[in-house]
Amino acid sequence: MDIPAFYLFAGIVILIIAVVLLAMAIKIANQWERAVVLFLGRFVGIRGPGIFLIVPFLSRVAYWIDLRVITTSFNAEQTLTKDTVPVNVDAVLFWQVIDVQKAALEVKDYRDAISLASQTALRDVIGKTLLADMLAGREAIDAELQKMIGNRVSGWGIRILSVEIRDVVIPGSLQDAMSMQAQAERERQARVILGDSERQIAEKFEQAAKSYENNPTALHLRAMNMLYEGLKTGNATIVLVPATALESMNLGAITGTTALAETLAKEPKQKKDQPLEQP
Repeated sequence: MDIPAFYLFAGIVILIIAVVLLAMAIKIANQWERAVVLFLGRFVGIRGPGIFLIVPFLSRVAYWIDLRVITTSFNAEQTLTKDTVPVNVDAVLFWQVIDVQKAALEVKDYRDAISLASQTALRDVIGKTLLADMLAGREAIDAELQKMIGNRVSGWGIRILSVEIRDVVIPGSLQDAMSMQAQAERERQARVILGDSERQIAEKFEQAAKSYENNPTALHLRAMNMLYEGLKTGNATIVLVPATALESMNLGAITGTTALAETLAKEPKQKKDQPLEQP
C-alpha cells in the first residue's frame, strides 16, 4: 500500500470513528423529559429538554425522568376495617416529579416505591376506618391518603396531586344484610312520615271543628257538600253517615229507612184517633 492510499484509509477510519463518537455524544431529550447525567459514576447534572452532549465512554445518561402527571393504580385486598369487615379497595394515585435529582438519587426505583407506599398507606387507612364511614365519606379518606402518601414520598422529589378511591367491594352476605337494613330504615321513615301526616290532619280537623262549633249553618252546608261529592259520580254508591251527623244536619227525620218506617207507622194511628164526623 502506498503512502497516499494509507493516508486516505486512515482518514476514512478516523472519520468513521468521529461520526460514531459524535453519534454517541449527541442526546436529545423531549420537552417532558430530563436526563440525569453521570461522569465516571458521579452525578454531574441534569440535561434537557432539547439536544445536549455527553462524553462517550466516560459519561452516561443514568435515568430519563418524565415530568408529566403520572397515574398509578393500587389496591388493598381482603383488608379488615376498624369493625373487622374484609374489603377490597381499588384506588388511583395522581403524582408528578418536581425534583429530578432527588427522584434519581434518593430512591432506587421511584415508580415501584410510590406504588408500595400507596398500598401501605391504603391498608393503614382502611384499618382505622369504619365500613360505614368508608362507604359514605370517600372524600375524607382520599384527603387522608393524599396526606399520608405525600409525607412518605416528600424526600423523593415527588408531589402527590390527588388520590381517588374507585371501588369498595364487600362480601356478598354483608351486602344482603346491608340491603335489608336499608329497607327496614326506609320503612321506618315511611311510617314516621305517615304518622306525622296523620297528626297534621288531626290538627287541621280540630281547627275546622272549632270553626264549625258555633256556626251550624256552615256545618250543614259542609255536610251537604260532602254528600254531594260522594253521590255525584252517578255510579252505585253506598254512603255511610253517622246518625249524629244526620241530626246535626237536620236530616235524621226525613232520610233513611228508619225515619220512613216511623212516618208510615204514625199515619194509621193518627187516622184512628180522629173522631168520626156526624152526617
